[in-house]
Amino acid sequence: MNDMLNVGIGEIAVLDKPGKIGAIGLGSCVAVAMFDPVAKVGGMVHVLLPDSRGQKTELPGKFADTGIPELLRLMEEKGARRDRIIVKIAGGASLMNVNVGNFGDIGKRNVEAVREQLSALNLRLQGEDIGGNEGRTFILDLAAGTFSVKTTRGGLHQI
Repeated sequence: MNDMLNVGIGEIAVLDKPGKIGAIGLGSCVAVAMFDPVAKVGGMVHVLLPDSRGQKTELPGKFADTGIPELLRLMEEKGARRDRIIVKIAGGASLMNVNVGNFGDIGKRNVEAVREQLSALNLRLQGEDIGGNEGRTFILDLAAGTFSVKTTRGGLHQI
């Protein structure tokens, strides 16, 4: 996967040329990928937590409520149009069924927060591979216009 731009936890990446963007080893995190097939602009954010209330960070991508609007802004700067953007998500697993502190099921809460943000921004979710109890790698291929998920136990499939 050396030809892929890796989006680490809390990071946001946008490409306006053919290439691949991916988030490797998603557990409870949710990766949100967006692609404008006309402008050929794609991007991804690797969300760690549902919301930023009461927390300061240098990484807007760490939270659903700051990362998704920032990804959209960066894509629009490169010529993407909101009404053309295809949005798909992956992740939100419950690994080891551990509830972290008083966060509850963080994977499930991340998915809910991502959906709320997409709805607030008038972006329609068009595909997902979420939940369950295994890790995933999520890849957006701008040249092909495909969104692929590779699970730890399964193979590679498109969503």
